[in-house]
Amino acid sequence: MATYLDFEYKIKFIQESIISAQVRHDYVAVEELKKKLNKEVEKIYKNLSDFQKLQLARHLDRPYALDYINLIMRDKYEIHGDRHFRDDTAIICYIGYIGNEKVVVIGEQKGRGTKNKLKRNFGMPHPEGYHKALRAAKLAEKFNLPLLMLIDTPGAYPGIGAEERNQSEAIARNLLELAGLKIPTISIVIGEGGSGGALAIGVADKFAMMRYSVFSVISPEGCAAILWNDPKKVETATNALKITSQDLKDLNLIDDIINEPLIGAHREKEAAASAIADYFLEEVGKLKAMNEEERMAARYAKLTAPGAFAEPEVLQKM
Repeated sequence: MATYLDFEYKIKFIQESIISAQVRHDYVAVEELKKKLNKEVEKIYKNLSDFQKLQLARHLDRPYALDYINLIMRDKYEIHGDRHFRDDTAIICYIGYIGNEKVVVIGEQKGRGTKNKLKRNFGMPHPEGYHKALRAAKLAEKFNLPLLMLIDTPGAYPGIGAEERNQSEAIARNLLELAGLKIPTISIVIGEGGSGGALAIGVADKFAMMRYSVFSVISPEGCAAILWNDPKKVETATNALKITSQDLKDLNLIDDIINEPLIGAHREKEAAASAIADYFLEEVGKLKAMNEEERMAARYAKLTAPGAFAEPEVLQKM
């Protein structure tokens, strides 16, 4: 059964009415209801608050990395394990085709249902997950294949075992190694991009976000707990953090926003998957048109551009 957020209930009612009219073969009513649905979708989704966008990024029906991989890849084969410790299923890696392009895809997978969520550790990778991602990235480089990374995690796993196996070093190693890959790389936030857990597969030639995805150094819940010690301040924290795709685009921290369907990827999964595939193929074409030296120079300029500073007035006078 589909899950509806509180601000989606009018849409739920109209969609159920459409199904009922279809069962009655009342096609006149169906067309009228579809028009009404389109107006309601525009009214609601063009006026979403930042907190509502956060809710959509975490929506239970929102496609996860594996959903997109199954929709956009063909002749795919999964890559398992980090060849050091174990196979972390919070990170998934595939080699296959998107369109006519042979590619490697790395994604963070949250899992559905209690059993699968536990198996995937709620999309929170251990160090061996990041080691596996790096192994797949290096494999892509070895065979000169473009790399697509799909970000969707509340953050890297903070447990004792992960810390014992040096979680921070695993993330830092990925930042360093991904920055130096000689192949075209594209990273897309498809849902929730949390802190270092997202950055570990977020260094790329092109960094994009889905329309209703979020990207942040800390979760709004964590921010509310630290700043106010009040869980009721989550919405306030969400507004203050500037975590939506449009916020980050305005700050020049991401390259592009992928326009998933206005009603959301959770309602039109195939259309959202097509938007990702189209974006990836278009950007890979542009990156391949550059030679390696041009691509690396552009990547370096992009990675060193964020941030600004101003000299204190007292230093300017010295």
